[in-house]
Amino acid sequence: MGETQVTAQEGRSTAGSSPIAAEAAPGTAAASSTPPPASGKSGRLSRLRSLRTPGRPRLWFEILLIAVSYWLYSLVRNAVPEQKAAALANADWIWSAEKSLGLAFEESVNHAVNSVTWLIVSMNYYYATLHFVVTIGVLVWLFRRHPGRYAATRLVLFATTAVALLGYYLYPLAPPRLMNGANFIDTVLVHETWGSMASGNFKNMSNQYAAMPSMHIGWSLWCGLTIFALASAPWAKILGLLYPTLTLVVIVATANHFWLDAVGGMACLAFGYAVSRIWYGSLPHRLPKRVPGAAKTRLTGLRAARLPRPASEPEPKAEQKPGAETTPETEPAPEAAGARRS
Repeated sequence: MGETQVTAQEGRSTAGSSPIAAEAAPGTAAASSTPPPASGKSGRLSRLRSLRTPGRPRLWFEILLIAVSYWLYSLVRNAVPEQKAAALANADWIWSAEKSLGLAFEESVNHAVNSVTWLIVSMNYYYATLHFVVTIGVLVWLFRRHPGRYAATRLVLFATTAVALLGYYLYPLAPPRLMNGANFIDTVLVHETWGSMASGNFKNMSNQYAAMPSMHIGWSLWCGLTIFALASAPWAKILGLLYPTLTLVVIVATANHFWLDAVGGMACLAFGYAVSRIWYGSLPHRLPKRVPGAAKTRLTGLRAARLPRPASEPEPKAEQKPGAETTPETEPAPEAAGARRS
């Protein structure tokens, strides 16, 4: 039979825990605080829920992920059969469709801009560089200033690019500058600039018949919408909207795309936003700016890791300042008589 210790204090009897119970308390408390193992189905649901909750991005992982993803994108895009005959036939159909709509303006823009040498040369370099520079810059900005929205916005970009690969395979399309019988000018060749991976010395490194959809539009519109939704400065929002607009002018002026290719890029981006919305349950800009609990975890992680105090160990007494008045709570308790009974 266990022992019970009874302590009389100020005319009242209180039952205290016995030494045996006190020794067993820590183990009992630890056992009760340990969550029961999750069942198979609930465990899978918990893991799925954690994957769908935006976490704090890790720099090394993001750099590796983006590098590998772009390498795979380039590999798959260039591995798609060029299908030259089908690509040229599709280009003729696109050009005829635009003429029937009265919107076949690409040739006029191409010739007009090509007559201004400094402008077309600038556009050639714009086409070759900003496609990567601005996209990476927006990713870095998201990583630093909007970590809670980074993963969802990155998923939009990745899903957009992935579905574009399907378009390259299913609908090979020649750019206007490669059409037979058309009067388009390949501005990179004419002005001997480095502005297209499908012209000049780089033409054997890239699939020249993968113009639909235009990822220059898909990526630039992703950048523009992200900046417009998340930037606080009005001038930054305006620049965000101007960037994809200027990109549309560039891809048409350099004869690298039809304007309908831009529509294809927009459709791919809409698909990317839909995937992110379904996975995270919200559009990226509506998610919290910071990862919930990230700062608190950093500050209190060591404190939370301390072992619980054994029940038998008395709590440390607070030091009393000299001259402080003695309150009823700090008065020494009268001697108590203890009695044991079995």
